[in-house]
Amino acid sequence: MVTANRTWDGVVIYRTPARDWSTDLSQAAIVRAADEARALLAESVADDLGAIGPYIAPVEITDGKIEPGNLREQIRRSGVTIGLPVQA
Repeated sequence: MVTANRTWDGVVIYRTPARDWSTDLSQAAIVRAADEARALLAESVADDLGAIGPYIAPVEITDGKIEPGNLREQIRRSGVTIGLPVQA
């Protein structure tokens, strides 16, 4: 899949088969070959309106359910999981 962050709020987004971006991982375009992944990335970079820093990321598919394929992507999807100091 190709993932990025939305430019206006930093939310994690995924490139869809319809050449759009979605916050829903289940809507991500999943490719299985390196050439397809590079083509999807090139298309995403060329059409990055509303997205910043697209890159190829792994996924894991189990029983038809798509999940992030590594710890980094799991953390990105979940967001901050620790309390941050509050500014006074």
